[in-house]
This record gives sequence, structure tokens and C-alpha cells, in this order.
Amino acid sequence: MNSELLVSDASHFRVDYEINPYMDTAIQPDTEAALAEHQAIVAAHLAAGRKVEYLPSAPECPDMVFTANAAVIRGDRAVLGCPPPERKAEIPYFRQWLADRGFEVVEAPYAFSGQGDALACGDLLLTAYGQRTDERMLEVLARELDYEVVPLRTVSSRWYDLDLTVGVIAPDTLAYCPDALDAHSLRTLRGLGADLIEVSVEEAARFALNLVSDGTTVTMAQGAPRLAAALRDRGLEVVELDTTELAKGGGGIRCTALTLDNPPAKRCP
Repeated sequence: MNSELLVSDASHFRVDYEINPYMDTAIQPDTEAALAEHQAIVAAHLAAGRKVEYLPSAPECPDMVFTANAAVIRGDRAVLGCPPPERKAEIPYFRQWLADRGFEVVEAPYAFSGQGDALACGDLLLTAYGQRTDERMLEVLARELDYEVVPLRTVSSRWYDLDLTVGVIAPDTLAYCPDALDAHSLRTLRGLGADLIEVSVEEAARFALNLVSDGTTVTMAQGAPRLAAALRDRGLEVVELDTTELAKGGGGIRCTALTLDNPPAKRCP
């Protein structure tokens, strides 16, 4: 789980537009600091024993560092993201990279925020809709990736992607912000039978749930001591990193890594 990741870089990271509530064109990230944050994230992945693949960012794509929105992958199939118009220029780079490495690439017919809204959890795919993902993508993902899709909805554009409100710690362990999900979604999530860790709005707003876990080590943002403590209480190693500059684009650690190794569905002999 999350042992092979695709990252880009923050060389061209800037705020050229405002497509989520965290972006403000009047508040630009410090390029050198953003580069350092991203390099620290990659170093943490490598230290945890994860394999990291790299695709250079393009000058015309200021958000390309947030590779999670590029697609969602299972086995050798990849369903591409279909992002807002401001980020459309990123997709051909990811399409080519994935095709060159043998993935069967599927175009998304509707708006879709890629892995940002589609989190693999064992044989389940926790999938948000209603903000940046069209509800019709639920059926597409189920068909193309052979997942059991679990539909979820966040309560506002503040939680524009699911990976701001839910973090997959292990196939049987989830962290989530109850105040960020609607009532039906909460019932759905609580009915999965997983170990659930509640996270406050305050910690979620600091991108606490925008994390990467391989089931042993959790790489997460600083500023969420209660979540970090809850994870350590469960025997996990927790690495906390500064994401101040990346957060100016509305992203964190999970946003900067596209998972490449979600296992394919098991087939009966």
C-alpha cells in the first residue's frame, strides 16, 4: 500500500488562479521554500522504503506538483483525471508517462479529481462527488477499475477533494473529519467496520488528513498533534513535515503523490 509513488516537483509552483478556497493570487508561495518542502516529502518517502518515480513539471502547469489529481490507478489500468480548465494542460504529460510505462489509460468522460477524490482502501474505492467530481464518475470507476465504490460527499468547497477529509491509514483503519462529511456519508463510513480515528476541523484544515500511509509509516503535515498521537498509539511510525508553502495551492503531502501500486482485483480460479 503506497509503496510506489509518482511525484513531480515544485519548480514551477505558483498561484496563477483560484480554483479552491486556499488559493489567493495575492499570496504567492516562496519558490525555494516550496522546493525544500517537496524535497523533504520525497526524502521521507524514500526513508520509509517507498519507491518514488519522477515526472518533471512543465512551466505552463503551476499545479503539476499535485500529481494525485492526475489519475487513479488499479493494477495496470489508470483512469485519468478531468480537472478544472485551469489544470487541463497537465493531463497530456501524465497520459504519456503512464502509457510509456505500460498502463492502459482510460479517459474520464466527466469532471474527475483523480486520486484526490478516489482513495483506495483494500477492495473499496472511497469516492467523493459533488465538488470537483461528477457523480456519473462513480459508475465509470466501478466498471473500469473493478472496485466497490463507496460514494461520499463533503459539506462545502472548503473540502474540495476527499483527501482533505479522509486519510487511509490501512485497509482496516481510516482517519476522518466528521464535520466535513454529510450525514449520509458519515453513516456510510461508520458502517464499513473499520477502525475510525476522528479528526477535528482545526487539524483537518491544516491538511492533517492529506497524508500518505503504507500501513507502517504515516507521512503527514505538522500541526496535528492529536492525530499524530492517535496514530502513534496504534503502533505506527509518524513523520511530520512542514507544508506551509504547498498549502498556499490547496495541497499537502497526499496531493503530491500518485499511488502506482494499488493491487488489481482478485480473480477466482
